[in-house]
Amino acid sequence: MPSEFQPSGLPKAVCKAGEFPFAAAHLDHPHIYGQCEGLIEAGGTLRYVYDRDPEKIAAFIKKFPTVKVLESEEALLEQPDIHLVAAAAIPNERGPLGIKVMESGKDYFTDKTPFTSLGQLETARQKVIETGKKYMVYYSERLHVESAVHAGDLIEAGAIGRVIQVSGLGPHRHGHNPRPAWFYQKEKYGGILCDIGSHQIEQYLHYGGARDAKVLSARVNNFNHPHHPELEDFGEANLQGDNGCSGYFRVDWFTPDGLRTWGDGRTMILGTEGYIELRKYIDVARETSGNHLYLVNSEREYHLDLNGKVGYPFFGKLVLDCLNRTETAMTQEHAFKAAELCLKAQELADTKRLSSLQ
Repeated sequence: MPSEFQPSGLPKAVCKAGEFPFAAAHLDHPHIYGQCEGLIEAGGTLRYVYDRDPEKIAAFIKKFPTVKVLESEEALLEQPDIHLVAAAAIPNERGPLGIKVMESGKDYFTDKTPFTSLGQLETARQKVIETGKKYMVYYSERLHVESAVHAGDLIEAGAIGRVIQVSGLGPHRHGHNPRPAWFYQKEKYGGILCDIGSHQIEQYLHYGGARDAKVLSARVNNFNHPHHPELEDFGEANLQGDNGCSGYFRVDWFTPDGLRTWGDGRTMILGTEGYIELRKYIDVARETSGNHLYLVNSEREYHLDLNGKVGYPFFGKLVLDCLNRTETAMTQEHAFKAAELCLKAQELADTKRLSSLQ
């Protein structure tokens, strides 16, 4: 296998203990654990946590026993010694929380989806300009998956030429465990394209190199959950980038119980000189591990098992960006554009579905 296809090595901590203290708040989605773990591995120090639910706090301090529990959101925002607040609030509360965090003089790192309305997005854009603070988003299906990270490196190195199409599949298991009430309330979770669709649009923009795109078509439906009428269990959309790269994605809640993980997430990236397929979480009926990358070019076929070989450089870059006021992990424009397009896709799908029901 060509050496240029191989990972360059695992990232290391970018700062010493105590140089980048941060806090966690609003633990409504378990993605908060991944957000905190990534920052800690990069050298960050998790100092404080707040949530209104004692059970969530108890579970959190089992994982992070040195964290100090604060009694209110106000107390957390008043702490002068933290650079950033990581949060995974209920989706429709993420935008307003980010405004408060930035107004308190701290950077904000939220779970996806970062907003549930275009109004929230516009308010955040203005507040970033006003405060100079960061509103970063945990698009974990690219940032915290080694095969997805390495695909970006290969594309940047020209391994498949110019990318002309990106297709993403984001299936999830609905499961039999009880989910919180907000999971089934459209106003709170924003819709399936707004929520888990945000992962797919962010990847499309990143791999395809587009700075902007038009949503050509979008639809959502509830095919099999009549007892939860506001749940959308299926969604899909087509996009056309400002650089000519097209995108398609499908997201759903139909992972069958026979699959050995929560979803068979895949990404296909077509270039002018080859293509890449990512089997992120499992290689069905073959391997229980994920992080499989397949690349085909004019010379041959390649398979890379990337487990434990790439790491997650986003977090170290984010820490340094916060300390140095740079933009190497992800530009603010990119983070907001992915959010904007998922909201526009959701809006188009909602309009079409409403028309079909009338």
